Amino acid sequence: MGSVNKAILVGNLGRDAELTMTSGGVPIARFSVATTSRTKNSQTGTWEDRTDWHRVVLFGRQAESLRDYLKKGTLVGIDGRIQTRSFEDRDGNKRSVTEVVADRVELIGGRSGGGGRAAVGRQAEPDDEPSVGREEAADTDDDIPF
Repeated sequence: MGSVNKAILVGNLGRDAELTMTSGGVPIARFSVATTSRTKNSQTGTWEDRTDWHRVVLFGRQAESLRDYLKKGTLVGIDGRIQTRSFEDRDGNKRSVTEVVADRVELIGGRSGGGGRAAVGRQAEPDDEPSVGREEAADTDDDIPF
């Protein structure tokens, strides 16, 4: 049997997305998404919220087209895969980071919090590098602010 690497998140951006370029000129948007779950404390009987933060990277035309809408507090839906990468920091120490490489990003509620929704995605291909592949716009449901 094959393996599956799938991540689905719905949460709010913790800060505005940062847009950079690879050495090959491919745009990259990096941002963090907070997801909150609610559980009941068995000892006190009170409800407690737990917030988890997820690093997300978005490549290509999606990163460029959504950069003006990926703002702090925006509710988004993310469909992608989990990836861990290693690198050396400025002091020469080996570090690793786990992040979600987004294949599809959906703005939920639009910029003003209304009912608008927009989705941008790309068709993934086997053994696809994040910066390689066919990109295409997905169908949209309502009025889109852009």
